[in-house]
Amino acid sequence: MTIEPPAPGEPRRPFGPRDPGDAWVVAPDGARYWGRFGAAGLLALDAEKGVLLQHRVSWSHFGDTWALPGGARHEGESACDGALREAQEEAGVPDAAIRPRLLSVFDLGYWSYTTLVGDVVVPFDPEITDPESRELAWVAPEAIVERPLHPGFASSWQALEPLLGLRPAVVVDAANVVGSVPDGWWRDRAGAASRLLDRIAVLVATGIPSEAVELPAHTWFPEWVVAVEGQARGVEAPDGVEVVEAEGSGDDAIVAATSRLVAAGRTVTVVTSDRGLAERVTGAGAAVRGTRWLLDLLP
Repeated sequence: MTIEPPAPGEPRRPFGPRDPGDAWVVAPDGARYWGRFGAAGLLALDAEKGVLLQHRVSWSHFGDTWALPGGARHEGESACDGALREAQEEAGVPDAAIRPRLLSVFDLGYWSYTTLVGDVVVPFDPEITDPESRELAWVAPEAIVERPLHPGFASSWQALEPLLGLRPAVVVDAANVVGSVPDGWWRDRAGAASRLLDRIAVLVATGIPSEAVELPAHTWFPEWVVAVEGQARGVEAPDGVEVVEAEGSGDDAIVAATSRLVAAGRTVTVVTSDRGLAERVTGAGAAVRGTRWLLDLLP
């Protein structure tokens, strides 16, 4: 593998000094891949409009094809951050408009491309904000193959399209989880619930492995719903976590939340070691994992 800077007329940052990541990686067979530290792109999915695609200018690598907004990662930058930054630079995707759903990595060992699949939670109109785009468009998933696609995106789209209908969610029986660890929760139930929420917030940012939720092999970012009851009610919900406060039975609140998510098309996993509750949520269409499953995932 060798590293080459961009040649005249090839992709580079449109404004300011060139980033060290803006270079070609040359494979042993002579093939070239953009991004010294790898590359990343965003597959933004709007439930009403479709997938956001970029029509690449003719002078770019595989020019005049359609692909995802994306580009070279910066040194030390996570793939998720890189995909969102590139989408903002190339298509004007606003901050907080995307909720990550999964990361899919194509890794050659010496170079990798990561696709962030994210759901649009704040609708927006894309803007051409750099010279690498001829056009930006929302395209219905079933119509994507009708366009001339960048070969890398064409290959990944075959694997990603079947995943667009999978939306995992995890519902946590907070009382059952905190009660399984002797950390003084009985003296401060609100504090114990708050500590659990803070640890779950880390998983919101990092995602969880596919085997944890028995989904295809990618890093997944489930929707997190945590049910609290009794003295734990009133705890503050961190970003990315929905807190359900049980007015009466905590089990009833968990079953209701599970049924709501299943009806919305989510693939739901409920975390509890309560056998009676496990039977009820299984009947509602969810999978069940014991508290140890979550504790092993938590930082």
